[in-house]
Amino acid sequence: MSVDVKICGLTTPDALEVALDAGADLVGFVFYAPSPRHLELAAAGALGRQVGGRAAKVALTVNADDEYLAAIVEALTPDWLQFHGVEAPVRVAAVRQHFGIPVMKALAVEAASDLARVPAYADVADRLLFDARAPLEATRPGGLGRRFDWMLLQGLDPGLGFMLSGGLDAGNVATALAVTRAAGVDVSSGVERAAGQKDPDMIRAFIAAVRATERSGQSAVASTT
Repeated sequence: MSVDVKICGLTTPDALEVALDAGADLVGFVFYAPSPRHLELAAAGALGRQVGGRAAKVALTVNADDEYLAAIVEALTPDWLQFHGVEAPVRVAAVRQHFGIPVMKALAVEAASDLARVPAYADVADRLLFDARAPLEATRPGGLGRRFDWMLLQGLDPGLGFMLSGGLDAGNVATALAVTRAAGVDVSSGVERAAGQKDPDMIRAFIAAVRATERSGQSAVASTT
């Protein structure tokens, strides 16, 4: 199986270059002031130019208004807008129509009941991303290194490809993919030495682990044909 790998929360040219060289399919930039990975628009623009078409650029926002989204789009020219707040389905649909950019909607998961929202968002988003629910005292909704029970997603078919996030690292991503059959994985804190500080070796190891899982899956299919 082919799996999209997204390295999120990139803030420096060096870390971005490592992610690109290692074969990331998507690179994520955070526009949310409480996050240690937050980028100012000028810095985001420079990183976006560095990407140069080698991966899809994702702009992550949390309950952003149209004015801020327009500024982000102008600075970064993202290929995806990622909503990580409490944006309602009608808001997702409106932004998607207004900006003409594919939207990825993150949904927090803690219990099976959290998946009741999937159909409403699957109708308006281009991709869903399942992440662990942040604790009540958290100052931001993601990038916390928390995982949820992946078995909750076993057999889930929302009708469009979904990504998995939350507590992933090079050591557990193969198991996560085996359980969920996700179309993509998204990592931020799992490739950091400290909050907001990406580790080149951890980025490379994470992407290598995903690619090894792809190869083993292809080998398994080949052996049964």
